[in-house]
Amino acid sequence: MQKTGAILLILLLALPVMLIAQEDSDPDVEPDWGDYRNELYSRGDQTFMISLGVAFPTLWLNDGKIINHNITPPVGGTGTLALNYYFSSLFFIGGEIGGMFFTTLDASNLYTINLGFRWGLQFVIWKIEIPITLAVGMSWQTYLNSSYYGLYLKGGLSAYFRATNDWSFGLASNWVWMPEWTNEPRNNVDGNFVDLTLSARYHF
Repeated sequence: MQKTGAILLILLLALPVMLIAQEDSDPDVEPDWGDYRNELYSRGDQTFMISLGVAFPTLWLNDGKIINHNITPPVGGTGTLALNYYFSSLFFIGGEIGGMFFTTLDASNLYTINLGFRWGLQFVIWKIEIPITLAVGMSWQTYLNSSYYGLYLKGGLSAYFRATNDWSFGLASNWVWMPEWTNEPRNNVDGNFVDLTLSARYHF
């Protein structure tokens, strides 16, 4: 009888340990969001990003001289769709498509559509994810009956809060350089913009 009681006591004491071990080995257990580290991302993880906000014309140059951008009010709209692929918890690459629109002094509209390749680094501080990105690609620009096809370069900084396993939300700001180069250097124009957007990312 004493032997049976000792066996039962050992089994009762071992049961919590066995349950914990089983829980750790269960692949369907949801991760603990209190344990928030860079290792939250691994090779093959992806994010799809939607951004909407405002854009501001800043420094415009013609043949090395500052010129008036003739955009009034000096604010327009912008939006971007982007897909990122993570090679590690730190490094990712991807692609993006976006655009901007502005109204000029004569009440005409300037439109741009941008398609590019992007890459970046992402850091995690507490529960805030901070991607630093650089994008390069081609830009289609139209104004009145004129159009232009050329280069664009964009650098950005964002901050996201991971609200759920699937979604994070935050703010992003980018500097965008759009040069217009012609056969006559004196007609070249370098347009610079800064945007500020609200962004949502879907993680999969």
